[in-house]
Amino acid sequence: MAQDGVLGTIEDKINSLFDPLAKGLGDFVFADVTVFGITFPWIVAWLVVAGAVFTLYFGFIQFRSIKLSLNLLRGRYSRDDDPGEITHFQALSSALSGTVGLGNIAGVGVAITIGGAGATFWMVLCGLLGMASKFVECTLGVRYRDQHADGSFSGGPMKYLSKGLAERLPGRGGALLGKVLAGLAAVMVLLFGIGGGNMFQANQTVTQIRNVTGGADGALGGSGSALIMGVVLALVVGAVIIGGIRSIGKVASRLVPGMAVLYVGACLIVIFANLASVPAAFGSIFHEAFTGQGVVGGVVGALIVGFTRAAFSNEAGLGSAPIAHSAVKTRYPVTEGLVALIGPFIDTVVVCTMTALTIVIADSGFWNHAKAQYAANGTKADGVTVTSSAFETVLPWFPKVLTVAVLLFAVSTMITWSYYGQKAWIHLFGKTRTSERVYQVIFCLFIVIGAVLTFGSVLDFTDAVLFLLALVNIIGLYLLAPYVKQELARFKAALASGDVAPKGEGAEEPRVPVPATTEEAL
Repeated sequence: MAQDGVLGTIEDKINSLFDPLAKGLGDFVFADVTVFGITFPWIVAWLVVAGAVFTLYFGFIQFRSIKLSLNLLRGRYSRDDDPGEITHFQALSSALSGTVGLGNIAGVGVAITIGGAGATFWMVLCGLLGMASKFVECTLGVRYRDQHADGSFSGGPMKYLSKGLAERLPGRGGALLGKVLAGLAAVMVLLFGIGGGNMFQANQTVTQIRNVTGGADGALGGSGSALIMGVVLALVVGAVIIGGIRSIGKVASRLVPGMAVLYVGACLIVIFANLASVPAAFGSIFHEAFTGQGVVGGVVGALIVGFTRAAFSNEAGLGSAPIAHSAVKTRYPVTEGLVALIGPFIDTVVVCTMTALTIVIADSGFWNHAKAQYAANGTKADGVTVTSSAFETVLPWFPKVLTVAVLLFAVSTMITWSYYGQKAWIHLFGKTRTSERVYQVIFCLFIVIGAVLTFGSVLDFTDAVLFLLALVNIIGLYLLAPYVKQELARFKAALASGDVAPKGEGAEEPRVPVPATTEEAL
């Protein structure tokens, strides 16, 4: 946003510093590989294959356990004295607030412009596979979490990589490997939390607000307006994150359902206004998924784009969501894995698909022009504009609604990633009240910076760091998957014996000890 003066100079210096590093890291993380004549980004294949492996290993757990998962989410098996800080519903809401965001609006618009309607089919399939990955990593997050002296909990890849690998591979080698991978994971989570989970969200929010208020010539187009909006955002986010995960969980449990209703409701308005076109739209999605008609790259192009969008949207296998899920109140780690697998379903199968279906059904002139332009010269249209143009066919005033949605999505994402980053900070620098306050001040400061600056190279760098986390995390998931099976068997045995029963049925749950891996932090 800053084009000259001091801010412009700062922006130029940041770009010049990060450009080489961002390009090198991005070229590695998002590099294409060719197998049997099919070219695709290796990181997407890494995530999708993991989802397929875990789906088979756990016997299609995401389909068999859906009723139990919903009952756990509703708290039917919860007890007030379960160790933890937040409910299953609050934990899922907190994690979803970090994944459901601008990618569901803009990213899907780009995906089906490049991959056509058929990309939606592959996006849904990838989301379903990702449910199994989320089940594994969030179960491990609770199994290996730490309880601190103040009663709070810390979990995520930093914990299960270090403690889990030391348990899985006895000896100095396993302990060293776990510490190294956990340290790398913490650094990556911290960097993305400040960059992509913070500054990018602030920047896009300010941009959208400025656009709907008249742009550069509007009330918020003058110099200093971005700084003021950034300060306001920082104060709002700061007020929530200082309260910790309990505060975040309470806000997210209200904010996430609200923004989901707002956005999905708008999608349904467009869909019902074009009800006669719904059968044809579904026909296009299924037909083009296997024909790739009119899409650059054909079937393979649609498949790759769909898988890419889903993998990047729901974060299954990346290790970020287990940080929020680890604070849940439960005595059985696998219960949170069963709740967490609902996340990719909501994020990808529901929200992303609703966006795609809205665009396909509306069949706006802008979308058709964007597809033709990409086929002709590879020019990508702005994803938000693609999605907005679909809504505008029925709701001419939609840009104002989109602004509210973007604001809610961005704030919820910043809140959640502040928590993720704080847990990474604690892993690297220790847990003290002073240390946590220093981190929170730094995080809020970068909200203000993000509102003022635009620096693509920094964002490219943080995106690459986030998906590099998947490389580290999934190695750990493969090695620790047998422990997840143990946890699943332990919980099923408790259900079968009646030790765990729905509220109001059977005996009260006995005082099952917290897993031995939980420890008091200094």
